[in-house]
Amino acid sequence: MAQVVTLHQLEQWRGELEGVSSEGILDWAGAHFGGRIALASSMGLEDQVITDMIARRGLPISIFTLDTGRLFPETYTLLQRTTDHYGLPIRVYFPETAAVEQMVAEEGIDLFRRSVELRRRCCHVRKVEPLGRALKDLGGWVCGLRRGQARTRADLHTVEWDEGHGLLKLNPLAGWSEDEVWAYINKHNVPFNPLHKEG
Repeated sequence: MAQVVTLHQLEQWRGELEGVSSEGILDWAGAHFGGRIALASSMGLEDQVITDMIARRGLPISIFTLDTGRLFPETYTLLQRTTDHYGLPIRVYFPETAAVEQMVAEEGIDLFRRSVELRRRCCHVRKVEPLGRALKDLGGWVCGLRRGQARTRADLHTVEWDEGHGLLKLNPLAGWSEDEVWAYINKHNVPFNPLHKEG
């Protein structure tokens, strides 16, 4: 696990990376963490853009995804297309089988539709716990979050401290618009899920 980062250190890194391109931020991450950093990919558009940047630059940033057991068939197809296209391994983390079996036996397969409490339980079993395992031995992680995705992300920084996991978190596309994401995808022929339609 990474050492706790002080606010001063965080502000220093933010200053260093201010105005740096997304590729430059990833270059910094690869050099700074020496292979102890990974992209958490949901196989969404932004994550595919970052995957392309990692592959093009040959960066020592690994890639993982979470298979919740409830993904669309198109997502599995994209996962295979992406590994074939880039020749990069993408590690897949699954929920603990026993925890899923117990949850479904007690509450049913679609428990998340019935209450907020059950939605939280489902999310913990299918996403939170596997993510914790994926991040356990890392010093930092990369996400495809953008400020424009939601009002709650308006203050998103390129470099953040993830208190919950005790890791540095990088958002290299924080300032990108959706149009910029699509422009990159089209320019570089990045594989994407057909469920995401441009425009």
